[in-house]
Amino acid sequence: MAAQVLDFSTYYNIINNKLTSTAITRHAINPATSQPNPEVPISTQEDLDKAIDAAQKAFKTWSKTSFEERRTALHAYADAIEANAEQFAQTLTMEQGKPLTQSSTEVGMASAWIRGISALEIPNNIIEETEEKKIVQRYTPIGVAGAIVPWNFPVLLAIGKIAPAVYAGNTVIVKPSPFAPYCGLKLVELATRFFPPGVVQCLSGDDTLGPMITEHAGIDKISFTGSIITGKRVMASCAKTLKRVTLELGGNDPAIICEDVDIDAVIPKVGILSYLCSAQICMMIKRLYVHEKIYDEFMQKLVAFVKTLKVGDGTGADTFVGPVQNKMQYEKAKELFGSITTENLNAVLGGTIEDSTGYFIHPTIIDNPPENSRVVQEEPFAPILPVMKWSDEADVIDRANALETGLGSSVWCSDLDRAAHIADQLQSGSVWVNSHFQVAPNVPFGGHKQSGMGVEWGLTGLLGYCNSQTQWLNKKP
Repeated sequence: MAAQVLDFSTYYNIINNKLTSTAITRHAINPATSQPNPEVPISTQEDLDKAIDAAQKAFKTWSKTSFEERRTALHAYADAIEANAEQFAQTLTMEQGKPLTQSSTEVGMASAWIRGISALEIPNNIIEETEEKKIVQRYTPIGVAGAIVPWNFPVLLAIGKIAPAVYAGNTVIVKPSPFAPYCGLKLVELATRFFPPGVVQCLSGDDTLGPMITEHAGIDKISFTGSIITGKRVMASCAKTLKRVTLELGGNDPAIICEDVDIDAVIPKVGILSYLCSAQICMMIKRLYVHEKIYDEFMQKLVAFVKTLKVGDGTGADTFVGPVQNKMQYEKAKELFGSITTENLNAVLGGTIEDSTGYFIHPTIIDNPPENSRVVQEEPFAPILPVMKWSDEADVIDRANALETGLGSSVWCSDLDRAAHIADQLQSGSVWVNSHFQVAPNVPFGGHKQSGMGVEWGLTGLLGYCNSQTQWLNKKP
């Protein structure tokens, strides 16, 4: 194991299994302290061209390896991530801000995702077989994949793209977010010990790198996780070369609470699933609809619970709510919080953002705002939760489905038949009953409407890294 220990003090691009830097570098900011994190490269077009050249060469041999060979390499990689788990978690908290407990969970999920995705079997589908002919649908790797990773889950979402890309026989170039590039660079540096040169590479950069990647004719597939507005730009850019594209975009997830729930049992779950990672997860509960019969008691107990969630530096003991990840997001949140006053909303908890060294925002709860208020209509990516009353089932389903997003949704109800009846009518890629934000490597995950195109993970996500090929085998020439 000693040979697999990484040095987390310096950060490099990884091109063709070599650590390289650039003439100009930059650094991101620790969101808890506003202090600079270490320097990282700013990749140029030349760096990208070199990486793509290496990836294309590597694809010729990697695409011919067996699933068993790829699985063996991936499992060794997962073991090495676990051997460095503590350092990855500390680095994740340094760059992202989330508490160490949440960072450790994310790093643990990464190795579980590698094993889970590489346990999937890609089938050959025999469509027809007679004495004269055999028709087979098979799946072949696409080529060079570009993995564009966001800043909220930089470890899991990097691995969630790397693992299926290489397991399906592709090569992959990872672009971490400029706001959180550190774990991504180290994940790929570690990968060089298990994969041939050019199979897994990583380029750090500024805002110019993403468009370079999406426009480059040498990249065959893009997997992008990020905002809806950027996703539309990615799709338009990919259209120029007809790249395959998977988009996992923003959400504004509704949760519907029925009047028959055990309030005391549900409150801690809903409270945590509304504020995890400072609510900077596309699939957090972002709109809470509570039946009017239990609304007052539910609201009182929710406020009491959320008050117990400790806000502070992610390295602190018992911290649950760390800082918002970056200044841009912090300023957006401030602007949204301004609407509490301008729209005369009632904040029963929080409601203001006080100046602090880092980008800290205390959890805020808005009491029964109108549907057209900004805190209901917009995805905040900050710890502010609107809680609304409902009485009519058809009406609350309409309200839950009213937005352009459709990533996740949940129904909380003691009557499973009733919950399923409501769940069947919700327009989102994932629907949970009596939970929210459950994910697994063997379960497909994606959005409806403007929350994305295609899915990640599961067999369907894995096939998104493949081309379908139909073979007609005529037995008699």
